[in-house]
Amino acid sequence: MNELTIRTIAGIAMIGITLAVAWVGGMPFALLVAAAATAVYWEWSRIVTGWNIGWKIGGFFYCLIPAIALLWIRDRYAQGFDLLLWVFIVTWATDIGGYAFGKTMGRTKLAPAISPNKTWEGLIGGMVAAGLLGGLWAWTQGLDPLLYWLGAPMAVAAQAGDLFESGMKRRAGVKDSGTLLPGHGGVFDRLDGLLVVATAIGLAVYMGWL
Repeated sequence: MNELTIRTIAGIAMIGITLAVAWVGGMPFALLVAAAATAVYWEWSRIVTGWNIGWKIGGFFYCLIPAIALLWIRDRYAQGFDLLLWVFIVTWATDIGGYAFGKTMGRTKLAPAISPNKTWEGLIGGMVAAGLLGGLWAWTQGLDPLLYWLGAPMAVAAQAGDLFESGMKRRAGVKDSGTLLPGHGGVFDRLDGLLVVATAIGLAVYMGWL
């Protein structure tokens, strides 16, 4: 099988498992989140080998806080599963929309020194996809109206998380954070945007803004 086929099959499988466990919630979801956070931190630690200890400490909290946020969203919000899916939809739409628009219309480099393949057109495409799909999901599920408009800004947040990880990898001289996921690289590579979006929405729930 070619790389695109492997990537597609692995992506569908990961989405299916994630949604099934998120639906169940409780301990199964907590274990999945803990496993993902541990994997990200392990990959983070490999990337920052030889850097100062602040990177190891900072990485611990960079992985811990989004994990807590995801659990808080699922278990402490009245429509926890629906809001959790909103977070997933926005993050995935950012990736898919960004890839599609970037491949077909990408001309203007977004951050060539960090990630040469990222374009402004891709970012705009990701914002459009996240805004439309996130808004549609929030509306159909009766979520807080603020979420009708938060998709696009969260797409920017997700892209920032992606660029942050890309900057780390460029400094370390590595292409992927790991090899655990067939066709996708490492767990950190797949969750870099979700870490930021989950933190932002978890904070909004904690503060009572949603």
